[in-house]
Amino acid sequence: MLAYVFWHWPQSTIDPDTYLDHLTDFHQTLAANKPTGFHYSVVFRIRGASWLNTKDEAYEEWYLLDDSAAMDPLNEAAVSGVCEEPHNRVAREAADGIGGLYRLRAGQEKLSEARCAVWLSKPAGVSYKDFYAALQPLTSQQGVALWGRQMTLGPTTEFCIHSPNLIALPSGYSGFQPQFTRIYSSNNSATSGQ
Repeated sequence: MLAYVFWHWPQSTIDPDTYLDHLTDFHQTLAANKPTGFHYSVVFRIRGASWLNTKDEAYEEWYLLDDSAAMDPLNEAAVSGVCEEPHNRVAREAADGIGGLYRLRAGQEKLSEARCAVWLSKPAGVSYKDFYAALQPLTSQQGVALWGRQMTLGPTTEFCIHSPNLIALPSGYSGFQPQFTRIYSSNNSATSGQ
């Protein structure tokens, strides 16, 4: 499974509630008109992400895809037809944005249930095999997923762990945990203030 991830935030003159309403409308429209290879999307509200050019709240959208072949249909569907105006409305109101591409490396894709995210890098001198083995006690837990950045396409560290609960990394490993709230999932249309 592949995920296209997009971070963005509203212009300072845009009402945050209006921006969120427009963003949700876009995701609902896309979910009702799914392109080939697209599973669902999830939107998180985050704060404190060092890779973003804002100290204010931002939005992190995850678009779950079969594979890279699903990216072209998603790109086309997001900006045309019934999605065109909802997409353009949010795009006009955004101050800036940046995207990345991530592959599920281990665990279970349960983004619609994620309540915690930890961004981390593989420690220097540790092989990928040993890195994955060290994280296996975490990634074997229910609902925990390890995502890996693809082809350095993204502003973040190389890996992200999503979990329904707070997690502790193995000894010698460190990560960054932004403030993180799931606000929308087209998988179950759930919103959450948690």
